[in-house]
Amino acid sequence: MESKKKRYIKYLILGVLSAFIATYITQKKNATGKPREYAQIIHSGVLRVVTEYNSLSYYVDGDSISGFQYELAQAFAKAKGLRLEITPEMSFDKRLEGLSTGKYDIIAYNILVSSELKDSILLTSPIVLNKQILVQCKSRGNNDSIYIKNQLNLAHKTLHVVKGSPSILRIRNLSNEIGDTIYIKEVEKYGSEQLLAMVAHGDINYAVCDESIALASIDSFPQLDIHTDISFTQFYSWGVNKHSPVLFSNLNSWLKTFTKSKEYQRIYKKYYKD
Repeated sequence: MESKKKRYIKYLILGVLSAFIATYITQKKNATGKPREYAQIIHSGVLRVVTEYNSLSYYVDGDSISGFQYELAQAFAKAKGLRLEITPEMSFDKRLEGLSTGKYDIIAYNILVSSELKDSILLTSPIVLNKQILVQCKSRGNNDSIYIKNQLNLAHKTLHVVKGSPSILRIRNLSNEIGDTIYIKEVEKYGSEQLLAMVAHGDINYAVCDESIALASIDSFPQLDIHTDISFTQFYSWGVNKHSPVLFSNLNSWLKTFTKSKEYQRIYKKYYKD
C-alpha cells in the first residue's frame, strides 16, 4: 500500500512538471492566433491535442505514455496519417483558450455536454457516460459535523473544483434546488487527482470531480468517500473550435464508427472500472 501511494504521488508530481514544461515549450510554437481547419492539419502532418494529466486520461510512466484520452487521440491521428502532439493542461479555462487561439485542434477530455458549452465550442458525439461526485473523507461517527450525508447538507459548504470546470454550473443549479448557498472555490494550478489528494491529506474538506477519475484513484486513498452524487449520469464528449467544422465532421464521423469497434472496447475496459 505504501509503495502504491509513493507511485501515485510520483504521478502527481510528474503531472504538474509535465504541464509546466509542455506549456513552456509549445506556447510560442503552437499559437497561430486562429484555429486550424482539417486541410491545414493534414498538410502539416501534426494533430495538436490537449488533455488533463491524470492516471485515467494521460500519464507518463517511465518511457511509456498511457491513458484513455491519449490512446483514443492516438487512434484518430493514426487513422488520418497524422503525428499526435499532445499537451497536458490542468486548467479547463486554458484548454478552451488554447482551442480558440489555434494552439490546440482538439480538447480530448471528458467534457460535460451542456447548452452553455454548445454556444462556444462544437461537442462531438458522446464518448463515455459519467457523473460528478463529491469527494470527502469517510465519516468518523454520528457526531462528525463535516461529513455530508446528502445534498441538503451542502448548504454553506465550500466545494473545490478545477478552474473553469463545467461542474460549476451543476453546483449552482444544485444550490437553487436545495434553496441555499453552496460556495465554490476554483483551483487553477491543480487537476482532479490533486484535489482528491488535498482532501485525503486534510488540506480541504470537499472537492467535486468526475466519478471515473475518483474510481481510478480511490485505491490510493482508502480514507476517502465518493458515494455522494452531485449530478446525474450524463454524456461526455470532446471539443472542437466552431471555426473548424470540417475537422469536427471528420472527427465526429470517426468517433461514431470507432466507439462501436472492438478496439474501442479494449481501450475502454483497460481504463474504466464498472
